[in-house]
Amino acid sequence: MIPDQYLIECPMDTDKDEKYLQSQANTTIYTDAPQRLDARDPRGINKHLKVDFSDVLAEPDSFHSFDKVWTWSDILFESSKLWCYRIISLLCAVPVSLISGFLFAILGCIHIWCAMPCIQLCNICMPPIRTLWASLLDIFVAPICASLGRCLSFIYVNVGKQRP
Repeated sequence: MIPDQYLIECPMDTDKDEKYLQSQANTTIYTDAPQRLDARDPRGINKHLKVDFSDVLAEPDSFHSFDKVWTWSDILFESSKLWCYRIISLLCAVPVSLISGFLFAILGCIHIWCAMPCIQLCNICMPPIRTLWASLLDIFVAPICASLGRCLSFIYVNVGKQRP
């Protein structure tokens, strides 16, 4: 989408056409280039995959090959990287996209039509069940735990070495 700063307003009224044509031209100079409309990684998910020739191969100052060898190596590296990626993506992109789309569609359908209704049903049904469960714990389990705690509180354990 083109930012608003690059758009010029053009009136559509025919009465004002002469007035608009006689007005001073827009002399604003924009220094920022508009974003590319075909940005394929707008969120920068794969920033780590930006690999150049100099990231992989480098010659120290003490060792230098012929200039033409270095230049052709750079060209061959970039070309082979580009064309291998294009061929592999040609073979893999369509099946992977199809499978990914199918899986995300299934997950979306399960989430929308199964998981969320179950979660909402639990949210609606849980308050009475929570109250009933708390009452049952208070009636049956709490007295037993309190009695056991009082009975066992008088037991003392001393650890010592036993003499042979």
